[in-house]
Amino acid sequence: MADETTNPAPVKTWLAAPMETTAARAIERARRADDVVYVAVMPDVHLAADVCVGTATATRRLVYPSAVGGDIGCGMLAVGLGAEADVLRDPARAGALLRAMGERVPAHRRSRRNVMPMPPGLDVAGLSHPSLASAVRDEAALQLGTLGGGNHFVEMQADESNRLWLMIHSGSRAVGQAVKAHHLARATIRSASMMSLDTATDDGRAYLHDQEWARAYAHANRLAMAEQVLAALGELFAIDADESTTITCDHNHVRAESHFGETLLVHRKGAMPADAGTAGAVPGSMGTASYHVEGRGCAESLRSSAHGAGRLLSRGAARERFTRHDLRRQMQGVWFDPRLSEALREESPRSYKDVRAVMRAQAELVKVVRTLRPLLVYKGR
Repeated sequence: MADETTNPAPVKTWLAAPMETTAARAIERARRADDVVYVAVMPDVHLAADVCVGTATATRRLVYPSAVGGDIGCGMLAVGLGAEADVLRDPARAGALLRAMGERVPAHRRSRRNVMPMPPGLDVAGLSHPSLASAVRDEAALQLGTLGGGNHFVEMQADESNRLWLMIHSGSRAVGQAVKAHHLARATIRSASMMSLDTATDDGRAYLHDQEWARAYAHANRLAMAEQVLAALGELFAIDADESTTITCDHNHVRAESHFGETLLVHRKGAMPADAGTAGAVPGSMGTASYHVEGRGCAESLRSSAHGAGRLLSRGAARERFTRHDLRRQMQGVWFDPRLSEALREESPRSYKDVRAVMRAQAELVKVVRTLRPLLVYKGR
């Protein structure tokens, strides 16, 4: 067990650029937290609410909900399509697809007349406490198959052979936030400004159970959105998906894994599992390249990699720096709804790190299988 002041856990970094001071301080706090035995820092690292995105943190017994975050199970889905990118060259076709996405994939809640059926095994009664189940019952139904805001997206992309791909980035919506809040309220162990739960207790085991439920919900959410987008592609352009190409992964979770000869609880916050041969997807910004990858199983990274480009500027700083005109210039060649230019300034491509530098920095963590360029992006306001 790491002592908070005299025996900090080892830290291994893969950086594309020097770490910001605030992020470095947060990493230092994390490595001194009770029971933390190892921290791996990815090249997309940046600070978010006192805990860094782009980190994998290992403990033996304690779980830290903040080291996972509220969007539990947030992750990626990618699938290849039976068409070439040229199908979206025509602005009328691109506009029709954007409109269909907006109608079929709400950015926020669905109306009660338009809810999607919950998949088998995802009854909220399976959550650990009746009060938590009650808190998320309505939201779980109303938000299934919805995108959310921020850096979540539905994107059409083209690979090196000009094949069309669908990529979706989203998470557990209000469900994950409710799980985090419920369990933090019951956490009694405070260390390095973070609250934790002991997995030897009922409360700790309940958190592990509920975050797995939220991960399953997030996965179901991405599948539901993909189903709707693929239906639109079929109706508009007679395009089918090749399900054998599907890639799914998530980058906000905690799970028990074997590392360094023992079983550890690996908390990933904006860090993608990268076991040897495991497929993954690393998005850039909405105006830059994305990558399909295979993990290399690097032990020192806790078999993890970056989950994306990572923010270079905070959302507030991006809004101060970039105008609507800047956004449109940065998005040249990529279809999006120009009516959202004001709302999307904080997601300007240049508010993110250079994803090419991120990929170079983590060459020993993942192997690039496919490079994709963005063609069309749908985001919530």
